[in-house]
Amino acid sequence: LSSDEVFTPPEIANSMLDMLPQELFKSPDTKFLDPGCKSGVFLREIAKRLNEGLKDKIPNVEQRMDHIMKNQLFAIAITQITGLMSRRSVYCSKDASSRFSITRFENSDGNIRYRRIEHTWENGRCAICGASKDVQDRGEELESHAYEFIHMDKATEKELKDMKFDVIIGNPPYQLEDSGNGRSAKPIYQLFVEQAKKLNPRYLSMIIPARWFSGGKGLDDFRKNMLKDKRIRKLVDYENYKDVFPGLGGLAGGACYFLWDRDNKGLCEVVNMTNIVQSIALRPLDEFEVFIRQNKALTIVHKVLDWNKSKKTLAEVVSPRKPFGLATNYEPAEKGIPCYFIQKIGLKYAKKSDVQDNNNFINKWKFLAPKSPIAGQTDFSKPVGFYYDGNTRIAPPGTCCTESFLVLFASESEKEVKFFKTYLFTKIVRFLLLQCVVSQDITREKFFFVPDFGQYITTYTDKKLRSLWGISEDEWQYIDSRITDIEKGGEDE
Repeated sequence: LSSDEVFTPPEIANSMLDMLPQELFKSPDTKFLDPGCKSGVFLREIAKRLNEGLKDKIPNVEQRMDHIMKNQLFAIAITQITGLMSRRSVYCSKDASSRFSITRFENSDGNIRYRRIEHTWENGRCAICGASKDVQDRGEELESHAYEFIHMDKATEKELKDMKFDVIIGNPPYQLEDSGNGRSAKPIYQLFVEQAKKLNPRYLSMIIPARWFSGGKGLDDFRKNMLKDKRIRKLVDYENYKDVFPGLGGLAGGACYFLWDRDNKGLCEVVNMTNIVQSIALRPLDEFEVFIRQNKALTIVHKVLDWNKSKKTLAEVVSPRKPFGLATNYEPAEKGIPCYFIQKIGLKYAKKSDVQDNNNFINKWKFLAPKSPIAGQTDFSKPVGFYYDGNTRIAPPGTCCTESFLVLFASESEKEVKFFKTYLFTKIVRFLLLQCVVSQDITREKFFFVPDFGQYITTYTDKKLRSLWGISEDEWQYIDSRITDIEKGGEDE
């Protein structure tokens, strides 16, 4: 099995099916499609519900199951082996035409088909899914991972559209390794969601990584379209992916599943989940460019933004990536401008000719913070540290840094930079930052909810900010539970 094949626990599959109008399971005409079938769990659980719901309409159990399997359940397997697994799970036989199949089909696939598809290579990448030719062009003896549902030609797309599926539901492949640095991977789950919408089903439900909440690698347009789509009527969000996939590792940002209702636009019911339901709220998804996951957090953000109104935020103050034009892997020079590299290298030099100063930072005092301050942490349901003395720097005039750092603030005054540090180190400010973060990297856009005072002329504390922004005791307790103390900052990273 490939690394993108994440199997869905039956209880999650059933929770997704519970979101659908249950009368669908009482109609002999309802058609279901799983476009990224792996274990067959969705079809199997749907079959159980149809078997119960159609008892009155088709009393004979053999006729009933024959009708369900042949006329109501359809799937596209993502690999040959998952096709075999799914047919074994749904038909009780990997060969749907055999005498062991609970429903005899004329072909071995039944309605759970697998077709080997090849990528369309252009300039070293697949023109459709963006897969790297160097990684995925591996010959006919191995799986191509060119999934049929997102690589189908127009004739196949018309064929599926003409079938007029009532429900498209599933757990699509999440990513494909590409040729980026290290173990780089390109998300592809959004392509399954977009293709499913093109088929225009009545209902669409998929369980996918939650990293799309803040966009990023190949997800910016998808995020915008999802957040403004009023047909998404329910969104169930797990900050801790292990609450959904206990055996899975490294799904940064958690997981979510949603219900898209073609014919009924409106507000979305957002459900925050841990091991139990935490909170439920009916709200628009596109209130902000970045989706605020926690309903409790939204009320706090509203208070702060109401206070800040049209004033600046730190998103307008923090530097862009490469504040001095120096990449993370920039090689230190023997002499030149003192430069802060990644922690294991420390303070070295950069050639003066290589350093750019478009923001006029060099001759100022600067507060430097790592672009990946929480490297290794992917479970944001636990308290998050972000910034603390061990991973930030106050850099004097005449210095620069590589892309490993962002310049969060710069001033002619060292004292003002120190006052800024007290502001940034408050739990409330770091909590506001958390609302825009669903991965290990932090960029200037993530500071969208943090007010900027313009001048920092005093020491800031959470007590002062609570009074200033009207944060209640209950809200403070929630903030306190989500953000680590400064002295503990390094323990959770």
